[in-house]
Amino acid sequence: MEASPATTTSQPVNFTIAGPTAPIALRLYRPAASTTSLPVVIYFHGGGFIGGCLDDADRPARFIAEHCPALVLAVGYALAPARPFPAAPEDAHAAALWLAAHAAGLGGDARRLAVAGDDAGGNLAAALTLIARDRNGPAIVAQVLVGPMLDPSMTRLGDGAKLNSDLSAATCATCYSQYLPQSRQRLHPYASPLASVRQAGLPPALIVTAECDVLHNEAEKYAAALIAAGVPTQVVRFAKVTHAALAVHQPALDEIAHFLRRRLWEAPPPRHPLNL
Repeated sequence: MEASPATTTSQPVNFTIAGPTAPIALRLYRPAASTTSLPVVIYFHGGGFIGGCLDDADRPARFIAEHCPALVLAVGYALAPARPFPAAPEDAHAAALWLAAHAAGLGGDARRLAVAGDDAGGNLAAALTLIARDRNGPAIVAQVLVGPMLDPSMTRLGDGAKLNSDLSAATCATCYSQYLPQSRQRLHPYASPLASVRQAGLPPALIVTAECDVLHNEAEKYAAALIAAGVPTQVVRFAKVTHAALAVHQPALDEIAHFLRRRLWEAPPPRHPLNL
């Protein structure tokens, strides 16, 4: 029997690296057959900043690894309330720096580095692009945000009843209150990418949303902000799909793989400024 797309990658490898305040758990996926230097993708799982684990990233990480194809590094970042903001985005940046430094030894090409994530992981992927731009590295060439939580002010949430959403405003409020215990943190761009007024210079984006999700409005507003800043941005909303189903929705996975193939394989890798 033919193997399904989600199971054709080689066995992933679990390991840890030193983080800013505690070790970071990582899981590396690679396609079953690869003979060339591969692009690299960092994936952040969902869980509302307070839950989730590497296992939650398994389906999208495997699919991207096989169908991009790419080396995919899933990141077990810090969770609130034990380790609130800014621990998670700092872990994200540390993992990105580690991958950029070690990609060649893993068979990857750090010049073709993308970030992706769903739910809270979508927030971290977006925040990482801001951090990497502000701190001059590592260079990120594409970002994929899947049903991201981008607005801790919760002023752009949709009507859960009208949307038949599986995610409620009350759940979002609980998550944000633990992740951002100080109210002023809710305006920090690394916590609230939608609050940022500096989207210029960010990498091209794919933003994937679900019709039955209170978050789709804020995600699409972030897409509009990126477009206004001159960032090449694609937005895809999937009808009759819920927030929880989006990250494993097959048409969404196909769209993500197609976007990453175009950005990581078809586009020429950027030259390092020192090599110009």
